[in-house]
Amino acid sequence: YDEYNIKAGYVARIEKLQNNDTVAAAAKIQSYLEEQNNVPLNIGITGESGSGKSTFVNVIRGLNSKDDGAAPTGCVETTMEVKSYPHPNYPNVIFWDLPGVGTTNFPADKYLKHVGFERFDFFIIISADRFRENDVKLALEIKRMQKKFYFVRSKIDHNLRDERDDQGSEFNEKQTLDRIRTNCIQGLQTQGLEDTNVFLVSNRKLHLFDFPLLQQTLERELPAHKRDALLFAMPNINLEIIQKKKEAFQAQIKYFASVSALIASAPVPGVSVAADAAMMATTVAQYQVTFGLDDESLQTLALTAHVSFDDLKAVMTSPLAAQKITKELIIKVISFSVSEVALMAAEEGARFIPIFGIPAAMSMSFICTYRALSMFLDMLADDAQRVFRRALGLDTSV
Repeated sequence: YDEYNIKAGYVARIEKLQNNDTVAAAAKIQSYLEEQNNVPLNIGITGESGSGKSTFVNVIRGLNSKDDGAAPTGCVETTMEVKSYPHPNYPNVIFWDLPGVGTTNFPADKYLKHVGFERFDFFIIISADRFRENDVKLALEIKRMQKKFYFVRSKIDHNLRDERDDQGSEFNEKQTLDRIRTNCIQGLQTQGLEDTNVFLVSNRKLHLFDFPLLQQTLERELPAHKRDALLFAMPNINLEIIQKKKEAFQAQIKYFASVSALIASAPVPGVSVAADAAMMATTVAQYQVTFGLDDESLQTLALTAHVSFDDLKAVMTSPLAAQKITKELIIKVISFSVSEVALMAAEEGARFIPIFGIPAAMSMSFICTYRALSMFLDMLADDAQRVFRRALGLDTSV
């Protein structure tokens, strides 16, 4: 990025705002960021009993069935009522585990009213084998109401294992997947649903098969203002999604730097540095959990990937690795950079220069915050890639 071009445009706007009301300007930017981070996204997960709905709700949120806040799972109908499961790090993203459509407890003709159809942004209809009449009726009603639905064929790894056992040396994974997908699509077409795709998914290993394609499809078809909400809530299923998260966070940094510049307009020594450190600590902590690098996320990954927690921690190279993000840690890491320390010192000194001192301090504060957050983001994104590669047994060099 060209931080100086970024600085020139934003600091000019900030100075204009400052002439009106610095506090109001900073509050307006912070309000915008909070609004972006709290865009509601409601996802309905439905399907017949035993289809793997609850497991899907847990895994997509990065949880195991025994974790706090996990949806109960079992071989019988464990979902007896509409139940919301907020994402543990992004509670604005809610996965709704819905009762099995067409079960004796919830007949199809009363199903949509029962689950509160209007609240959902889209539906995921899950089946562990073939999609049945009730699934199609539900999809047609969703379509009539002009909302999106996506068919997910779950437990695909179980099918492949069974086919491999039956066919032995003649087993061909691609042909088997193509056959399952074709059979599902043809079954839906026979019941009146044309131009419908089916995503083949393993609830236990989301990085395999069609889940990445499902994620891309959801991202593409969501309204623009809800895409980041979905992106940040998604587990790291591939290197591409880690890069997308990094790019989305990078796009926000200019706003944090703008707030920093406004704070720097206060002619009080030390206030800007303390406020910047607190703001950066909060922001970097968000980066850490979104990339799955906090201890809780790493422990869950270690369990599901059958890799030791220490092995995952060992591949991280940044000074933020497996650390609790605090103001003190932020200042300590920044102190390793001579250029950042020089900018901070210059900012503090500039505020005492008559007339031009405050605008100069604002400019330097913008640059310092922009560069520091970009540096922290690079560190954590690189660590996330290394952890992902280690979890899959790949080369961990980035």
